[in-house]
Amino acid sequence: MSGKEINITGTLVWYYFICPRQVWLMSHNINPDEDDENVAIGRFLHQESYARERKEISFHGGKVDVLGTRDGQIVVAEIKKSKKAEQSARMQLAFYLYELRKLGIEAKGELRYIEEKRKEQIVLDEQLTVEVENAMVRILRLMYEPVPPKPQKIRWCSNCAYKEFCWA
Repeated sequence: MSGKEINITGTLVWYYFICPRQVWLMSHNINPDEDDENVAIGRFLHQESYARERKEISFHGGKVDVLGTRDGQIVVAEIKKSKKAEQSARMQLAFYLYELRKLGIEAKGELRYIEEKRKEQIVLDEQLTVEVENAMVRILRLMYEPVPPKPQKIRWCSNCAYKEFCWA
């Protein structure tokens, strides 16, 4: 990774809380199987869900799914199929709020779970800020490792777009 600027993105934060090996693979430009059914479903959900609202706003640190305002407050929303990876979703959104705050933009977060038809409010408080900063340090350390972590069977493996890479 020498000679290349390293940027942590919301996607890397998401995957860190699911499988650190995926973070290493992504950060070293080893892409998942783009034809994987779960990748296709994710793309479809992002295209079709909340179609009337602005989507995929890019800024340093990634892309947020929905950006809007409510009661004069900027609201950043992440759309997820379900709350199965709730911690990952929470930390990804917290990371976006953290990055926006560094740019001088105060925003509230909202996780939107399509299957459960439920929303969860996320506020970047002091404790969540510390969690994001600690995760960023661990992610950077992982990204600079010369080899990926060994694959470990976890509950996400069966639906992972890297499963052939890890288990073939």
